[in-house]
Amino acid sequence: YFFLYDPRTKQRTMKFATLLIAAAAVTTSAFTPHQPRSHSTSRSFSSRFTLSSSTMPICIVVEAEIKEDRMDEFLDMIEKNAIGSRAEPGCIRFDVLQAEDAPNKFFFYEVYENAEAIAHHKEQPHYLAWGAFKESGGTLSSVSKKASGKFMT
Repeated sequence: YFFLYDPRTKQRTMKFATLLIAAAAVTTSAFTPHQPRSHSTSRSFSSRFTLSSSTMPICIVVEAEIKEDRMDEFLDMIEKNAIGSRAEPGCIRFDVLQAEDAPNKFFFYEVYENAEAIAHHKEQPHYLAWGAFKESGGTLSSVSKKASGKFMT
């Protein structure tokens, strides 16, 4: 511990203990499992809740390699897909990431509240446009993986 003297109040304060307690609170918060946000709340990234085993979100990670001559078409379609998906009930997150080492490789990170939300997503026109793009030969490859959320923000 160390003490600081405040000449205005003529008191010593124990700063290390206060700092230590604050750091412990932040660290504990960072490792607490979180619950998905409901659509009636803000989509702030700082919103955090506790997850129970029955409410674990379902995550989809897609890795897609796009034909270079179809990139403009893909970017237009996937932007509409992301915007439409984010507006769906049950969609917690829909991110589109571009690989740094391969400009035609993309990752989609999708988080849904449950299987019903995924089923609903797969019926939407913006999702069907992705399927049509793949069927028309716009991708060199596309691999999807499904996972359960554990420690999420």
